[in-house]
Amino acid sequence: MLNLNGITVRLGGRTILDGASAALPPGSRVGLIGRNGAGKSTLVRVIAGMLEPDDGTADMPRGARLGYIAQEAPSGTATPFDTVLAADTERAALMLESETSEDPDRLGDVYERLIAIDAYTAPMRAAQILLGLGFDETMQQRPLDSFSGGWKMRVALAALLFSQPDLLLLDEPSNHLDLEAVMWLEDFLVGYKATIVVVSHERDFLNNVVDHILHLQNGKITLYPGGYDSFERQRAERMAQLAAAKANQDIQRAKLQDYVARNSARASTAKQAQSRQKMLAKMQPIAELANDPSLSFDFPDPSELRPPLITLDMASVGYSETPILKRLNMRLDPDDRVALLGRNGNGKTTLARLLAAQLAPMDGEMASSGKMKVGYFTQYQVEELDADDTPLEHMTRIMKGASPAAVRAQLGRFGFSGDKAIGKVGRMSGGEKARLALALITRDAPHMLILDEPTNHLDVDAREALVQALNAYTGAVVLVSHDRHMLEMTADRLVLVDNGTAREFDGTLDDYIAFVLAGDKQPEPKAKKPKGKPIDRDADKLRRKTIRDTEAEIATLTTDRNAIDRAMFDPKTAEPRFAKLAMSDLMKRRADVQAQIETLEAKWLEATEALETA
Repeated sequence: MLNLNGITVRLGGRTILDGASAALPPGSRVGLIGRNGAGKSTLVRVIAGMLEPDDGTADMPRGARLGYIAQEAPSGTATPFDTVLAADTERAALMLESETSEDPDRLGDVYERLIAIDAYTAPMRAAQILLGLGFDETMQQRPLDSFSGGWKMRVALAALLFSQPDLLLLDEPSNHLDLEAVMWLEDFLVGYKATIVVVSHERDFLNNVVDHILHLQNGKITLYPGGYDSFERQRAERMAQLAAAKANQDIQRAKLQDYVARNSARASTAKQAQSRQKMLAKMQPIAELANDPSLSFDFPDPSELRPPLITLDMASVGYSETPILKRLNMRLDPDDRVALLGRNGNGKTTLARLLAAQLAPMDGEMASSGKMKVGYFTQYQVEELDADDTPLEHMTRIMKGASPAAVRAQLGRFGFSGDKAIGKVGRMSGGEKARLALALITRDAPHMLILDEPTNHLDVDAREALVQALNAYTGAVVLVSHDRHMLEMTADRLVLVDNGTAREFDGTLDDYIAFVLAGDKQPEPKAKKPKGKPIDRDADKLRRKTIRDTEAEIATLTTDRNAIDRAMFDPKTAEPRFAKLAMSDLMKRRADVQAQIETLEAKWLEATEALETA
């Protein structure tokens, strides 16, 4: 489907891609990964035809349609729903022609094509995609200019998915999504029939969606079969081989150097020494696996405090005089690891700001330890760093009265030692800025870390290093993130922020994912189980299987119903199984299929409600 042939790109005197070559199988779902700054977005722009390479080509079959989100988000007075519908330009043109053409022969062709592209179900598909990305029915009808930039980018993503290109290019599509929308996107992409190339730094997303990994390193690309975990195993094997080869080469080099040193001055062995000197000169050094400072996260451990750190008792919080969250009852202890779940806009950040004492409760009570220090991370802190200052200047300014050694030590915990500490922030990558912001908020060893989407600018390896650092940290952690791997590895308490309040979620992250995918309905609070009565996990699994199987049957029957409709409308395009049936038989068959669909929909609804109330 896509052949990358010797692609070379040089930008600003630096070689970004150096003869990068790979052949992607048709219909494959490929995860493009690499360290920050490796050139992933550059390669995507070459594939999309937005950047002309200095050498090489990106070849696709003639007539194949490519889809890629432009950098500018859609805007104007159009609604998200209308914007998504308009993304299928062929459908839009045919619909207009069907309303204006007076040529009967042409109208026949138009209607035939509209049926072939499933045009009449397009409004339903557009609404479902928008709903999956977080737009309820009311939001779908609001003008685009009433949304923030992040929500506008969701509209752009919805439009791209709706247009169904033959090659779908996605560059970090989860950056503007919450966990719930990411899960929906995963499910959508797994069922996508064409070729996908997706840049992502989320381990679980890659494991669940892709069947190949395209690794970009040092300007070269290597294609690996399988998901991210499979790639890591294969890479670990190659790294072990590399380390062994380097150790062997170092031994050989030392022997040659020793021989040259001992025998160059002697006439009888000078020729052999000269020969070995040439061997040394031709020996290509095997690169050592360098210690990467971009993987440095080391949170200072806080002093001990007696629990609880924070208690909320029927507290309310919001902005101006409008409460966003009410009836908040929560206790946080020094060893708590809490993940805040819920769709964007439900109040996760509002709750985080309350816990960080950036907002005061409007009602109820909030008590906290007087000696408690909180480190609060948000994306705004990354954006507000002074581009003209250095990390050393930032840290010196915020650690007033601290010795230069203490300032340097705190920077060193996060990889800013030596020259790294005196480089301009404006020249740093997004990941480096995120590390600097984390260094700044932890300079006084806080007792609690509140991290709101800390991974947006971090690549996969840096995210893993952050997970390990959080697990080594001895204070409390409150985490808002759409990175499922991070939540799974760090959180042991789940709090659902929904319906104007926050409550403990009784279950695992997998349980929460099952609830979201089963109709996008949030679970109601569960009744307390009598002591000694275990939760029936087997029954829950059976209900989930029933839901999945029923959805699959409904999808099959819906396909049959659409095929019958085509046979009734235009017998020339009918599938062989329906082509010879009389109109009365087709009508009877359609009625039977519709009845089966309605029965299955009732069964699905019953299973979903049973799962929610279990």
